[in-house]
Amino acid sequence: MTDLIPGPASVRDVPAAGPYVLGEETLLEARPGTEGVARWLRATVGAATGLPLAPGVPLAPGEDGGGRVVLSVDPAVGRELGPEGYRIAVDGRVLRIGGGSAAGVFWGAQTLRQLLGPEAFRRAPVTGKREWAVPACAVEDAPRFRWRGVLLDVARHFLPKDGVLRYLDLLAAHKLNVLHLHLTDDQGWRIEILRHPRLTEAGAWRSRTKLGHRASPLWDERPHGGYYTQDDIREIVAYAAERHITVVPEIDIPGHSQAAVAAYPELGNSDVVDTAALTVWDTWGVSPNVLAPSDAVLAFYEGVLTEVLALFPSPFVHIGGDECPKDQWKASPAAQARIRELGLAGEDELQSWFVRHFDRWLAERGRRLVGWDEILEGGLAEGATVSSWRGYAGGIAAARAGHDVVMCPEQQVYLDHRQAAGTDEPVPIGYVRTLEDVYRFEPVPPGLGEAAARVLGAQANLWSEVTENQQRLDYQAFPRLAAFAETVWSHLPAPAERDYPAFERRMTAHYARLDALGVDYRPPGGPRPWQRRPGVLGRPIEGAPPIV
Repeated sequence: MTDLIPGPASVRDVPAAGPYVLGEETLLEARPGTEGVARWLRATVGAATGLPLAPGVPLAPGEDGGGRVVLSVDPAVGRELGPEGYRIAVDGRVLRIGGGSAAGVFWGAQTLRQLLGPEAFRRAPVTGKREWAVPACAVEDAPRFRWRGVLLDVARHFLPKDGVLRYLDLLAAHKLNVLHLHLTDDQGWRIEILRHPRLTEAGAWRSRTKLGHRASPLWDERPHGGYYTQDDIREIVAYAAERHITVVPEIDIPGHSQAAVAAYPELGNSDVVDTAALTVWDTWGVSPNVLAPSDAVLAFYEGVLTEVLALFPSPFVHIGGDECPKDQWKASPAAQARIRELGLAGEDELQSWFVRHFDRWLAERGRRLVGWDEILEGGLAEGATVSSWRGYAGGIAAARAGHDVVMCPEQQVYLDHRQAAGTDEPVPIGYVRTLEDVYRFEPVPPGLGEAAARVLGAQANLWSEVTENQQRLDYQAFPRLAAFAETVWSHLPAPAERDYPAFERRMTAHYARLDALGVDYRPPGGPRPWQRRPGVLGRPIEGAPPIV
């Protein structure tokens, strides 16, 4: 009962009631609104235990309700704990999960899976036992934040569809509810756009790839690429929805766009660079090849986003807006003419003009724009939500200005950064951020006052320059993603007061769950031999600067 992750708000043993035992005769009663949770329980817990969990019809008043698991949407739970809150009540006869909504019931079902033990995380029975005991208890829980997110960068290194579906399961197991898909960048375009087929015919493939940091002399000379068809995206979104996860798409505008310009040269600043000679970028960093500030480019991306909106029901759409070099605009007569025509003060405001245009365009269609904190430069677009990545400062400024914020400071929750200072860490880039460091991450900086209500939550980002496959992604994400999940779900004390030794003890049980799930995590003692990447250059930074 003490090894749940993320830690619940309240757990109380009820020893006098005795454990509840799931067996061959156990019925699963799904009351209205919980049918999807019942399907998930049969497909996962049912598969792992070998139990049928047959449907149980609702009982008439006075009937004996023993021998069943009851799922229900409970308005009282919703009023008291919110839509994602849940209560579990276990005694020797009935196991009840009530949630403020279907999502709350689902998070309660995830807790039940943990209560059953690590074998419940496998895809088929391994123990041969036909009865599974759940200790008599009462659990009450609800999340601290409504945005509990993870970014997967599938643009730098493509993650095949099955890998994305697997990561949705891993997010759900940790009660994380937002998957931010970084679909386009200089190094690749990963989503099929029917009206612009060359975005994937040409933009989804590069001829070779830099191995390690961009200063590395090593190359992987194999072509790399891939993309999701529109049916793939529909499947991903539907699979996520069954797990109460929102998929937020990101289409980068106006920087990080070399793959798009390589596919359609007219999108670039062709008056200052030979855009027809550009190819999908094969190295890392920030490409100087950005979008031209023309009406034709706006119309092109409106077409792209029209198809994106049809695929993603998410209320939020991310347009990047970060790391947009201005050199080409400064040199471009066409860009300078546009600045004069619009009465802008310079190139920073030209970038803001791009963002504002799509902020209005999305708002007219009932969606909300999200962008990295560079969208603050040149004036913040009305209605925009800020992903604060360069530290807390952008998020603080945005929140005080009345804008919603998702905190994802690179100094704290960029999980592609190294986990220890040792030379054995594979491709050691960025700041050293240990499991304890992530556990002490606080999404709301002190001193925000009433503006703290503007912090929707936080997000851990998994950029993929040096995480080229699922095994590397697992290593960088876990176990730190478990610590992050607790910081955004649980109502923890201030960072210095958090009981990290107790969390470490709970992680002992959680490692067994990750083993059962087949996650190639970093062990507490350091990387296993096959997890190291000797000779592949990283970018060590000895000390992190103050977080501002």
